[in-house]
Amino acid sequence: MINIYDYFSLNRILLLAIGLWPYEKSKFAQFYSICCFSILITCIIFQFSTFVTSKCTVDLVIQILSPASAFTGITIMYNSFYINNETVKSLMEQLQHIYGNLRDNNEIAIVERYGNYAKRYTAVLAMVIIFATSFVIGVQLWFNFRVVILSIKEPRPRYLLLRIEYFVNEEKYLYLLQLHMNAAICIITITLVSTGAMFIAYFQLVCALFQIASYRIKYAMQIYTIRGIILLSENMIYKRIVYAVDIHRKAIMFSEHLVSKFERTFMLLIMCGVLSLSLNIYCTFQNMSWKYATDFAFSLILACSTIMYMFLANLIGQQIIDHNNHVFMTAYKIQWYLTPIRIQKMILFLLQRGNKVFGLSIGGLFMGSMEYFATLVNASVSYFTLLYSVG
Repeated sequence: MINIYDYFSLNRILLLAIGLWPYEKSKFAQFYSICCFSILITCIIFQFSTFVTSKCTVDLVIQILSPASAFTGITIMYNSFYINNETVKSLMEQLQHIYGNLRDNNEIAIVERYGNYAKRYTAVLAMVIIFATSFVIGVQLWFNFRVVILSIKEPRPRYLLLRIEYFVNEEKYLYLLQLHMNAAICIITITLVSTGAMFIAYFQLVCALFQIASYRIKYAMQIYTIRGIILLSENMIYKRIVYAVDIHRKAIMFSEHLVSKFERTFMLLIMCGVLSLSLNIYCTFQNMSWKYATDFAFSLILACSTIMYMFLANLIGQQIIDHNNHVFMTAYKIQWYLTPIRIQKMILFLLQRGNKVFGLSIGGLFMGSMEYFATLVNASVSYFTLLYSVG
C-alpha cells in the first residue's frame, strides 16, 4: 500500500519551521505561526514607514517597492496557507485515498517515480534558497566582523540591506534591528520554498494520475488484442477504460479544487511577481558598481528568485497540460476501431472530451504554461524598459 505522506517528508520539515504544517495544531504551534506572520507584517510596514521620514521621490519609491512587493506577495501566500490549513490537509488525505486503492505494480511504480520527482524538486529548491539566504545574511555579518573584530576606524556603514525605518536609533539598536530583518528574510525564503514545493508535490502526483489513466487505456487494449474478441475480453476492456476515465476525472477534480481554493492568492502573486521582477531588474542595473555591490547582489537575488518561481509555476502548469493531452493521444493511438461498437462509442466520447484543453486556469484569465511564462517575463521587461527610459 502506498503511503503518500512519505513524499511530503521534507515539505513537513520546511512547513514546521514556519508553523504551517496542517497536522500540528497545538497552542504553541498556533502562537509560533502568529509570531512568524507578525514578523513578516512588521517588516513590510517598517519598509513603507520610510515614506513618513523621507522625501518621496521616484528613486525612493522604487527602492522601497522592489523588495516590499516580493515580501508582500510571499506574506500573502503565508496567510493563505494558514487560512487554508484544513484544505492543505484535506488534499493530502484525498491523494492518500486515491492512491491507497492501487494494487497494480506498474501503477505503483508510476506513483513512486512522480513522488520522487516531487522530493527532488523540494530538495533542490531548499538548497538554492539556503545558499541565497546564507549569502545575504553573511554580507551583514562580514560588515560586523570588519568593524568590530578588525577594529577598522571608519564611519559605520548602513548595515540594513532594506531601506527601512524603525523610528529608533539605528546605531544603538543595530543588532536588534538586524535580528528582526534577518528573521523576516529567513521566514520569507522558507515560505517561498515550502509553499511552492507543496504545490509542486501536489501537481506532480496529479501528473501521476494522468499517467496511470494513459497506462490503463493502453493496457486495456493489450488485453483485448491478446485474447481476441470474446465476451470476457470485451467486459475487461470496458472496465479498464471505465477505471481510466474515473482516475482521469479524479485528477481534474483534484486540480480544479486546489486551484479554486488558492485562486485569489495566485492572482495577487502574479501581480506582485511582475511588479517585483520589473523593479528589481531596474535596481540591478542601477547598482552595477562596486560602491553598491551589496544592493546589486540583493536585487539580483530577488530578481532571480522571482524568475525561478514564475518558471517553476508555469513549468508545472505545462506538465499538467501535456499529461492531460497524453491521455487522449493514447486513446487515439490504440486500435479502438477493432473493438465492438459499445467500446468504440466510449472511446470516441473520450476523444471528443480531448478537444477541450485542460490546464491550471486562474480566474479564467491566466493558464499556467511556458507560453504564459514568456508573457509574464515580457511584461516585466517592458515595464523595466519604461522605467529605465524615464529614469
